[in-house]
Amino acid sequence: MVETAGGGPQDGAAEVLDRPLPDGVRRKVVQIVADGFGGLTVAELPAQLRQYARFTPNRRAKFAGNAMAAALETDPLFRQRIGEKLRESQPELTGALDSGSPPPAADPLDVAAAAYVLRPPGWVKLVAAAGEEAQRADAERADEETRAELERLRAELDHAREHTRSETERLRAELDAAKKETDSLHRKLRSALADVKRGEAALRKLRGEMEAVRAEGQAQVSAAESETRRLKARLGETEAALEAARRAAREGRSVEDMRVRLLLDTVLDAAQGLRRELALPPVSVRPAETVDAVEPGRMTPKDIAARALSEDDPAVLDQLLALPQAHLVVDGYNVTKTGYPQMPLEKQRLRLLGQLAQLAAQTGAEVTCVFDGAELAAPVLLAPPRGVRVLFSKPGVTADELIRQLVRAEPPGRPVIVVSTDREVADGVARAGARPVASAVLLKRLS
Repeated sequence: MVETAGGGPQDGAAEVLDRPLPDGVRRKVVQIVADGFGGLTVAELPAQLRQYARFTPNRRAKFAGNAMAAALETDPLFRQRIGEKLRESQPELTGALDSGSPPPAADPLDVAAAAYVLRPPGWVKLVAAAGEEAQRADAERADEETRAELERLRAELDHAREHTRSETERLRAELDAAKKETDSLHRKLRSALADVKRGEAALRKLRGEMEAVRAEGQAQVSAAESETRRLKARLGETEAALEAARRAAREGRSVEDMRVRLLLDTVLDAAQGLRRELALPPVSVRPAETVDAVEPGRMTPKDIAARALSEDDPAVLDQLLALPQAHLVVDGYNVTKTGYPQMPLEKQRLRLLGQLAQLAAQTGAEVTCVFDGAELAAPVLLAPPRGVRVLFSKPGVTADELIRQLVRAEPPGRPVIVVSTDREVADGVARAGARPVASAVLLKRLS
């Protein structure tokens, strides 16, 4: 609250404005606060106004106008500090307000804004009078603008009337000329209509003749198209049958050639392996070779007896994979769910395929890993490791059926080892000539 020199509150501090502050007065008040704002320290500013301390007066009035007006109304100490800055910048106006006699030549809005800030006795009347004066000035300004607009509209109306009269006379002249031209056109139109009727009669006659010719041509075209379609159908059937016969001949010949070649390689490798196992002498026997002795690398009866292994020994798998042209077929999920079922399917596959790649590199055997496609929620994007063929069963086909198809595709005599704990799979592949091995044996070998 602003105090007088005697220490008591001013009479104007108890007065209250009973109506909104006029817009003109409010703008002046905000400008006074923005000008006096820069002379205060940050500590002297209300908390809500400290963020605008570094703004210029114009930016402060633009962005912080509402906040400054609210602080001036609710914070007496801030209003007192702004009043002191106002007294320093406008001593004549503030001195006249303090004495109770505002300068008669001063702008009523400046007087009202200063009175609103300083709150001298009777400031409410000064603000109300300024608002009424501003309203009167606005009304007079609006009245002058209205009179000027009315004069402008009257001038435009006179000009429009004059233009309308001249335009009407021009249009009348054009209308007379158009009437004369219309009469001439009507005569020409009647003559043209007669010509058109004669032409339409001739056209109808020609159309009838054309329709007859078109109907006859369409009948002939339809017959030719029917015959063409029949011949194309027969030609397509003949070509399809010929292509099917050629494809069957090619596939049958390529599959049989592949099976015979693979079987031949198996027999040759088996013969070489058998020759190494039995340590057969060459065809031409030399005297030194008749001497009874144990040659390096030659197996003795004791070594042969040591080769008898149990079914659960991982060495059995190594012996099988050492056979010529051996093909290892692995029931993927049967092995992974036996060894590490707690892992997600993707990690199961990656772990098993990585171990099979190492096994293929060590043994040189052909390795095929089969997974059940029914376990997949989406297609698998997988780069098969080196030396391992990865297959997923098609929809409606189980992994067990795919394994049996792989075994049946091999030629008789080739060593095929199938790893699966499924009894039905083991029995089926055994009947087809393959060697079943339990999943636990492969897991022991891989670990």
